[in-house]
Amino acid sequence: MQAPDVVNGIFELVGSVMCWLNVYKILQDKRVEGVYWSVSAFFSVWGMWNLYYYPTLGQWASFAGGIFLAAGNITWTLLAIRYARLNRLVPAEA
Repeated sequence: MQAPDVVNGIFELVGSVMCWLNVYKILQDKRVEGVYWSVSAFFSVWGMWNLYYYPTLGQWASFAGGIFLAAGNITWTLLAIRYARLNRLVPAEA
């Protein structure tokens, strides 16, 4: 394992903690406000690409961190789509 891989893996892991904090927040709020969900969808797809790409380079620390980051992004994106649809169907409280 090389130092750049370890550093990148740490960035991926720290990013995943932040992403999972967003998941926690959306589960509390049960709504999406002020966020363009397709940005997270893009990063979810990029994360899935990284799960293919990192092993081809032998970057196993990046791959390990990328698993958690991709999972967090995908989870948040699916929840955002779900709550956006649900809140469209339910009228806002007056």
